[in-house]
Amino acid sequence: MGNLGFREILLIALIIIVLFGAKRIPELMRGMGSGIKEFKDAVKDEDKNKQNNQKQDNNN
Repeated sequence: MGNLGFREILLIALIIIVLFGAKRIPELMRGMGSGIKEFKDAVKDEDKNKQNNQKQDNNN
């Protein structure tokens, strides 16, 4: 388990094409990409908030 070869990746791609259709795949990838971008932005904002809170605590 673990090593995906060319045949396995090709088989997975074919199954995705059959299930969703070739026209729908770009739409799905755009949605996934925007979701990942929003997640990264939220994590960055949370990190900035933590750093600001730590700076305020150190100043008191």
